Parts: sequence; structure tokens; C-alpha cells
Amino acid sequence: MTDSSYTPPKVWTWDSESGGRFANINRPIAGATHEQELPVGRHALQLYSLATPNGVKVTVLLEELLALGKKEAEYDAYLINIGEGQQFGSGFVAANPNSKIPALVDHGTSPPTRVFESGAILVYLAEKFGAFLPEEPSARAECLSWLFWQMGSAPYLGGGFGHFYAYAPEKYEYPINRFAMEVKRQLDVLDRNLAERQFLGGDEYTIADMATFPWYGSVVLNNIYDAEVFLEAKSYTNVVRWASEIQKRPAVQRGQRVNKAWGPEELRVPERHDASDLDPTP
Repeated sequence: MTDSSYTPPKVWTWDSESGGRFANINRPIAGATHEQELPVGRHALQLYSLATPNGVKVTVLLEELLALGKKEAEYDAYLINIGEGQQFGSGFVAANPNSKIPALVDHGTSPPTRVFESGAILVYLAEKFGAFLPEEPSARAECLSWLFWQMGSAPYLGGGFGHFYAYAPEKYEYPINRFAMEVKRQLDVLDRNLAERQFLGGDEYTIADMATFPWYGSVVLNNIYDAEVFLEAKSYTNVVRWASEIQKRPAVQRGQRVNKAWGPEELRVPERHDASDLDPTP
């Protein structure tokens, strides 16, 4: 179907009623909409996030670091409810001027260090704790290449395909076809790479895997956007194998629960201040 009824105006104006699901969190200007300070817990690392794929990347890394015995990686994780516009509070905007989760503030430095954008947070923490980012130049370059591949590719999956296929108020053939083609191409890129490697960069599990898994693992394992059949997700067998292996990691399972405010009650951990917050209640 071709929609030929729309002619762009000479100057675009904001129609705040448009946008379908999540329209209330999208706006064409930056900055805070209200005063709201961020809470600060007892640990040096303070995370302000939500258990979306971008948020899960960071909590998985933190839980993996703790599993390695990196005690200084203990952290407080506070829920930022983007549906209620908490990302536009003055405190959060000070931590992340882009008003997107996640945001990290490291109070172990003087002055405190803010880090925003999930990929930057992963690199910051991996370097800080000397784990999950190879030191050998070629292996490091491969890891960072896949990390930046994910950062550049996932918007086509979420903001492109996911929006038009699952969330837009109307279904249009052109954008759905355009972004479905690109998502399938990306899955094929991953599948071909993982045909010869255990993990994205080779034999070593790294932040590149932690960044990519919440997005593309969700496509092949969890029917994200209810598009498993439409995308033939299970046909990417090497991606399925990789994602299934990562999903079995205890730290991954723990990280997926942090800042989660939906789903089964026993899997929700809206705030995390101690490892015991993730332990089952006797």
C-alpha cells in the first residue's frame, strides 16, 4: 500500500498528539520539564535506568563484574519511569542531557563522573574494573567494532522496525518492509559471524555480547514485537545458539531483573541496593 495523501509542509510543526504508543515521551526539544533531584545510595556507583534492552546492558555488566569478585562494582540502581517522564527531571537531565536511560554517576571520583549512552557506560566500567574488554590491540578492536555495530544498528530494530510494526497508530507497508529488510540483514550479519565464533569477538565473552544480547537475543528468544514468525527469527540458528548460551548465565538472569517494573512479580526488582535484593525470598 502506498500512502500518497501526505505532503510535507514547508516548515514542520510539532503535533503532540501524533506518534502512537510512547508518543508522550517524545518531543522535539531537550532539557528538563520539572525539578526532580536524583536519589543517591551508599555505593560509589549510582545507576538510573529501566530494564529496557539499553538498560539491561549495564545491569548485566555490573552483575557479571560482581560475579567475578569485583566488590567495588556494587551499585545502587534507581528506577526511571520513562512513561511518567522522569527522564525529564532536572537531576536526570544533569546526569544525561539526552534524557535517555541509562545514566551512571560514579561518586568514587572527585568530582563525581557522569557517564551516559549505554555503550559509553559499558566501556567506562570495563576499563575501570579491567574485565570484559580485551587488552590485546586486535582483540580490543574487534570487541569495540561489534559494540559500535550494535549501537549503530539497534535503532533500526527498535525505533525503526519495532515502532512501525508494533507501535505506530497505523500500519504502512513501506516503512515496515524497509526496516524488516534491514533487521533481517543485521540478523544475517550476526548469524554469519557466529557460525565461526562462540561469541561476537571470538572465544571471549565481552561487553560486545552484553550490548547485543538484550536486543537481538530478544528477537530470537523472546518474540520481541511479536515478530518472531514475521522475521523468521528462529532460522538464524547461530544467533539462537549464542543467545541461548548467554541467557543461561546467572549474572545475565540477575541483570535482566534490575529496574524491571513489569512482568511476573517475582522477577521485578524496581530498585537494587544490595545483592540480596535479587535473591529469592525464603
